[in-house]
Amino acid sequence: MFKITSGKIKEMSEDIIDWVIQIRRDLHRTPELGLSEFTTKKKILKYLKEIGIEYTCFEYHTGVMAFVDAGAEKTVALRADMDGLPLIEDVDIPFKSENYGIMHACGHDAHTAILLGVCRAIYSIKDELNVNVKFFFQPAEETIGGARLMIEDGCMHAPKVDCIFGLHVDPTLETGKLEVKYGTLNASTDTINISVLGKNGHAGYPQFGIDAIVAASHVITALQTIVSRNVDPADSVVLSFGVIQGGVKENITCDAVNIRGTLRTLNEKNRIFVKQRISELSELIAKSFGGRAIVDIEKGYPVLVNDDSVMDYIKKNATEVLGNDKIVVRENSSLGAEDFSYFSEKCRGGFFHIGCGTTSSLLHTATFNLNEDCLIVGLMVSIKNILSFGDMEEE
Repeated sequence: MFKITSGKIKEMSEDIIDWVIQIRRDLHRTPELGLSEFTTKKKILKYLKEIGIEYTCFEYHTGVMAFVDAGAEKTVALRADMDGLPLIEDVDIPFKSENYGIMHACGHDAHTAILLGVCRAIYSIKDELNVNVKFFFQPAEETIGGARLMIEDGCMHAPKVDCIFGLHVDPTLETGKLEVKYGTLNASTDTINISVLGKNGHAGYPQFGIDAIVAASHVITALQTIVSRNVDPADSVVLSFGVIQGGVKENITCDAVNIRGTLRTLNEKNRIFVKQRISELSELIAKSFGGRAIVDIEKGYPVLVNDDSVMDYIKKNATEVLGNDKIVVRENSSLGAEDFSYFSEKCRGGFFHIGCGTTSSLLHTATFNLNEDCLIVGLMVSIKNILSFGDMEEE
């Protein structure tokens, strides 16, 4: 069985870290939205060709998969998302976004650069591996869930993936540290669409119309009681409405209001229950005002549940390459969503966070800027996760 010391992994990572940083800055200049990552894809392919690694593209989306065939019985996969966000970057850096109105505000440029670095390191010792390795460069994490598209195109098969790893930068975590979370890490997400329908009329004679705005106001207020009065206070559920649209003129009774929001839950039981209550309350309250409500719920990402044995493995590896004082064990789940959950539904999976904390703002803000010292942390731990996989299988 192939063995490599933590010191050697650190040396391998230090040898290529400048290259990884250069890639991150190159990608940062040209952010693109989900399923439009055409320039990003071209750059990834350029770097994969430079490495010499085998890769494949997909016909109906911008995803890319690289592969190292070691002729082994087991296969591991690593995933990086690569899309940006619709924000105008407000950071004064030499490699600032050149695509006005789009920026890498969630660190996907860093994730992709780290994965390319891992590709280079692993390919350089491909003849000594005891596990096959797949590298997923995934589109559209911020939009429709590109993980699902890659799975539908067969990335988890031929050969079958036995375990998958993913990471995300975290500006709330000190640079140099790594965070693990056992069990449920991220919430499921569903989009709530409600149309409250009434009847037009003269605003001066409200008795002849059915005011959809008043009805919608009561619907929104009542739906907030689902979390406060129908769900166990020990459980975390979020129901937030970010869009409400209706009305054409101040002196005309509104006949239609459209409401749009998001539902986040940490287990399937609450997910099913809350969606049912949303429909029931919306329809009954609108009816009580003489109108009606049409509820449409778009199913989003599933809950991300980390496999405990995989998290033990990641924690052990991170401790060996970083030191015990750099490891943080998270207690609470996040109500944010992460489409890595599609992958971890198909096989054992582990998703962890690497600190990139600076004085900048949080993720998904126009002033987000990460500390690039985080890149070598993701690089070292990811390489270690691959090279010691045989030890995990023996335990």
